[in-house]
Amino acid sequence: MPSMKKLPLLLAAALLGGSGSAGAADLLQVYRLALDNDPQFLAARHQADAGREKEAQGLSGLLPTLGASANTQWNDLKRDVNGGATTKAEYNSHGYTVTLTQPLFRWQNVVAYQQGRMQAAQAEAQLAQARQDVILRVAQAYFDVLYAEENLRALQAQKKAIGQQLEQAKKNFEVGTATIVDTHEAQSRFDLATAQEIAADSDLEIKRRALDVIVGKDPGALAQLRERAALERPQPDVMARWVEAAETDAIAVQLQQLALELAAKEVEKNRAGHYPTLDAVVAHGNAAQNAALPLVGSNAAPGYETRSTTAALQLNIPLFQGGFVNSKTREAEANREASRQQLEAARRNAAQAARQAYLGVANGTAQVAALKAALVSSQSSLESNKLGYEVGVRISIDVLNAEQQLYATRRDLAKAWYDTLLAQLRLKSAVGTLEEADLAKVNALLAQ
Repeated sequence: MPSMKKLPLLLAAALLGGSGSAGAADLLQVYRLALDNDPQFLAARHQADAGREKEAQGLSGLLPTLGASANTQWNDLKRDVNGGATTKAEYNSHGYTVTLTQPLFRWQNVVAYQQGRMQAAQAEAQLAQARQDVILRVAQAYFDVLYAEENLRALQAQKKAIGQQLEQAKKNFEVGTATIVDTHEAQSRFDLATAQEIAADSDLEIKRRALDVIVGKDPGALAQLRERAALERPQPDVMARWVEAAETDAIAVQLQQLALELAAKEVEKNRAGHYPTLDAVVAHGNAAQNAALPLVGSNAAPGYETRSTTAALQLNIPLFQGGFVNSKTREAEANREASRQQLEAARRNAAQAARQAYLGVANGTAQVAALKAALVSSQSSLESNKLGYEVGVRISIDVLNAEQQLYATRRDLAKAWYDTLLAQLRLKSAVGTLEEADLAKVNALLAQ
C-alpha cells in the first residue's frame, strides 16, 4: 500500500493519464490553426471586408458624379419637291456631352452615408463576435477530446483492474476459497467494461474529428492539464457586476443596438422622400455635322460644329407618388419597433448567459476542490478494500465497487476541470471582452 506522502503524486499521475505532453499541441497552437483554417471564421473575415465597403458606398451619394455620352449618326436624306424636283444628300453628324452633377441637398443620401458608417461598424462587431466564437468552439472541441481521452483511459484502467480481479476470482474458485458467484460477478463487470471501452474509443474518434473540422487537420496529441493547475474565482466576484456589464457590452447587444439605430435611420431616410432635392449641374457639349455630299439635283451643304457649356441649379420637388413614400415610412417604423424588442431580448439573453457562466466558474471551482478530496478518499477506500480482501474481511465485489468509484470520481474531476475552464471563457464572452489573452491564461494551465 503506498504511503500517504506518495499518494498525491499518484493521484496527479492518474488524473493526467500518465501520458507525457512532449511535442503535443497546446490550446493556443490549435486556436491559431483554426484562425487560418476554420471555414466559419474565414467566411466571417470576408464578410467583414464586404461590410466595410458600406461606408464608401454611402459616401458616394454625397460626392459629385461625372458622366459622358457620345453619338454618331449617318444621314441619308431624300426630298421630293412639288413639281417633280428631287434632292438628295448624305452626311455624318456626331457629338458628345460631359455632365458633372454635385448633390447640394439630398437628405436621403446624407442618411444613407450615416447608415453606411453604422453598417461598417456592424461588420467590425460581427468579426469580433466570430473571433470570440472560434475561441469558444476551439476550447470546447479541445476539452471534449481531453475528456474523451480521460474517459477512455479510466475505462481501460478499470477493465485491467477488473480483469485482474476476474483472474483472481477464478483461481480462488479453483482452490475452493471463493464461490462461483464471485467469478460470475467479475466476468459480468469485465464484459460491461469491454463494451464501455469500445463506446469510449468511438466517442474519442468522433471528438477528434470534430476538432479536425475546425482546424482543418489532425493536430495530433494534445497537451494535458498540468499537475499543479489551479483555478481562480471570477474577478470581480460579484455576479451582479457581470450581469450589468453583459447587458451593455455583450457583442450581441452591441450588434442589436446598431441594428436599432439603422432602423431609426431607415425611417428618416424614407420620410426624406417628401423632401425636395437640389443639384448643381455643369454640362459641356459638342455637336458637329460634316459637309453634305452633293448628289443628283442637290448642292453641297457646308458642315458645322457647335460647342456649348451650361451651369445650372436643378430643384426637384416631389408632390405625390401614389402613397409610396408614406407606406415605406410606416414599414420602416414597424421594423424599428421590432428592432427595439430584439434589443431587449438580446440584453436579457446576455444577462442570462453571464449568470450561467458566472455560476459555472464559481460552482465549478468549488466542485473541483470537492472532487479532488473525493479522489483522495476513493483511492484510500480502494486500498483499504484491497487489504480487506487479502485478509478475508472483504469480498471481490467490494474491491470492484471501490475501483469503479475511483474511476468515476476521476472522470467527474476531469469534467469539472474542463467545464470550469470553459465557463471562464464564456463569462468573458458574455461581457464582450473575450480575446486571445484569456485563452492564453487557460493555456498556461496545460503542460508545455
